[in-house]
Amino acid sequence: LVRLVESGGGSVQAGGSVKLFCAASEDMAEFNCLGWFRQVSGKEREGVAALSGGGSRTYYTDSVKDRFTISQDSANHTLYLQMNSLKAEDTGMYICVADRRGCPTMWRNFAYYNYYGQGTQVTVSS
Repeated sequence: LVRLVESGGGSVQAGGSVKLFCAASEDMAEFNCLGWFRQVSGKEREGVAALSGGGSRTYYTDSVKDRFTISQDSANHTLYLQMNSLKAEDTGMYICVADRRGCPTMWRNFAYYNYYGQGTQVTVSS
């Protein structure tokens, strides 16, 4: 059974930085698409960033480009999301996702991913 466990969330002032961690129960080389989604109460989950093929390609939603960086450390079975220059609208529950298949064109489709964690909350105050 694949488990993904997120950590690193918390409260931060606008303009600050947070680094999120997603620990996987197995070798991340088994997953060809890894990513982060953001969930805000009352709204659909939003794809924030994705990473394919061991990091050969990355994807970002427009609102986080040049501020967020997705990366992985296969040796430690960990996926990261470095979040800089945070804004109030970045607030939400951040959910780690993974799939053994490659990242599709529609990588923002949460239903595509077979594995996901419970999430870690990030709250940005202005």
